[in-house]
Amino acid sequence: MPIRVVLAEDNALLRQGLTRLIALDEGLELVGTATDMPSLLELVAREKPDVVVSDIRMPPTGTDEGIQVAATLRAEQPQTGVVLLSQHADAAYALRLLEGGSSGRAYLLKERVADVGELTAAVRAVASGGSVIDPTVVERLVTASRAPEKSPLHTLTPRELEVLGEMAQGKSNASIAASLVLSERAIEKHTNSIFSKLGLTEERDLNRRVSAVLVYLGGVPSRASGR
Repeated sequence: MPIRVVLAEDNALLRQGLTRLIALDEGLELVGTATDMPSLLELVAREKPDVVVSDIRMPPTGTDEGIQVAATLRAEQPQTGVVLLSQHADAAYALRLLEGGSSGRAYLLKERVADVGELTAAVRAVASGGSVIDPTVVERLVTASRAPEKSPLHTLTPRELEVLGEMAQGKSNASIAASLVLSERAIEKHTNSIFSKLGLTEERDLNRRVSAVLVYLGGVPSRASGR
């Protein structure tokens, strides 16, 4: 069965382009389009899609409607994945999107979706409960990050913090091992320890990596923080 997608974009030209990108993939089915938040919520309630692809800003206010829709769906239709598109690498919006958890959420820059593979890969990822954060957004978050005083990061060793910092740059275990001149087996042990200390042992690996990065950035407390 194809992944059923609802698209929300108020710019007519971009909406047509995104529609074509989705149509090119035989594994996806576009079941409706919307141009503002009220019509999007009505469409989602009626069609119950697998994934919503939405601009982060749209009428009626053109501010954070995409974030609001994602929060509503998390409460009312948690099985629905959300891919938010933005013109800017806004760290604050990315953190708000993932406040309730990283599962089934993606944040992409519009400049990247010209490549059909970027968009469809994100749609598939969130449809299966995965997560995607644009690398540019991660870089902005790392630059702005400050660990709060009670952060669970303080339970990590210096080496674990070093590994987590590399992870925040989107690196694989192999790349981290090469960068730190360690074996992949050592990196795997460090990452498992990081996940355990941050209370992320129950999530799937991709979600754990995203969640760990968010804790590193100081934006989203983990279960281990007790908050």
